[in-house]
Amino acid sequence: MDRLLARHVTPLTRWARGRLPHWARDLADTDDLVQDTLLQTFKRIGDFEARGAGALQAYLRQALVNRVRDELRKKGRRPESTARYERALATLREEEREAIIGRVEMGYSYEELADVLGKPTSEAARKAAQRALVRLTQEMDRDAS
Repeated sequence: MDRLLARHVTPLTRWARGRLPHWARDLADTDDLVQDTLLQTFKRIGDFEARGAGALQAYLRQALVNRVRDELRKKGRRPESTARYERALATLREEEREAIIGRVEMGYSYEELADVLGKPTSEAARKAAQRALVRLTQEMDRDAS
């Protein structure tokens, strides 16, 4: 466990730096989030399915994204005006939600988003995010009616 943790903590911390939205920077330190995410994820490593090179790193990144989202929700730092956004987001398919969260909330580059979404190219990730944003807008408009 120690070797596995040591192998992944530095690359995941490097990847995670600066991923938190500016308004949430006073949340738990990035190093603490990464370490906690790794420990919790490795406890459930039996759920992981290796699907090729880089699969574990992508799995760990997604676990970190989920952990950050949990922290943001727990802190209640989101402005009230996002309630409609949250309701609309909940109506989307999982891949659409992940595309929006990765791009909008986490600020992923399209290359990083392609990795998280399992898309072959950054262009495919860009198109997926664009389609997801269109659907989100439609759902938010429907919610406003």
